Amino acid sequence: MSSASVLVNRDAEGLAHAVAARFITRLVDVQSTGQIPQVVLTGGRVAAVVHRAVAESPAGTAIDWQRVEFWWGDERFLPEGDPERNETQARDALLSHVDVDPARVHPMPADTGQGAEAAAEAYAAELAAAGSPTFDVLMLGVGPDGHVASLFPGYSQLKVTDVSAVAVHDSPKPPPTRVSLTFPQLDRAHEVWFVVSGEDKAEAVGQALSGGDVPAAHPKGLDRTLWLLDEAAARRLPGR
Repeated sequence: MSSASVLVNRDAEGLAHAVAARFITRLVDVQSTGQIPQVVLTGGRVAAVVHRAVAESPAGTAIDWQRVEFWWGDERFLPEGDPERNETQARDALLSHVDVDPARVHPMPADTGQGAEAAAEAYAAELAAAGSPTFDVLMLGVGPDGHVASLFPGYSQLKVTDVSAVAVHDSPKPPPTRVSLTFPQLDRAHEVWFVVSGEDKAEAVGQALSGGDVPAAHPKGLDRTLWLLDEAAARRLPGR
């Protein structure tokens, strides 16, 4: 596993556009080797701007969007099309604006009454059917409590090692029911990118990068672990 590198941008807007440029470059580099990039999208306020910046960037035309596999690190267990779903956010800001292959877009199941456990099992099966891919880029946000994906401090899902996706109930932030990848699956990535903005995240960022006992301290990229921050989120780091 890789050690962490920290890159700080002035503000959230600059951070989002820097991440978008890095994302495009990464996909172009992977495709230049003849491979199909496997990427994991996240949700949240910065992710929405990143997705939009990718869609609007002229450099994005260098990507063969038909040859990109899209996955998610977690999802709010809500009906399809709900604006709170990470999938909905990503489709609105990015996926509906580029020529993706629908068969290569792998959203976590929506709530159709089958229950979150069944949804987690279905997503684990979809990953297995795809050969349990090692992701090329896995983007994660970080909550003020240090959670990543929907793995929250003190929850039993932090200790799950035998499946790739789990249901999460009684989330400390709404909505209460979610589906999340587990740590072993989050660690199956060549590059893990933590994309974090805002002073409300600064304490969690500081704890994670100092080895504190928060979920965000755990995922590591096989080749690279990047913390992509704005100045507000980096405020508690040494020397800031």
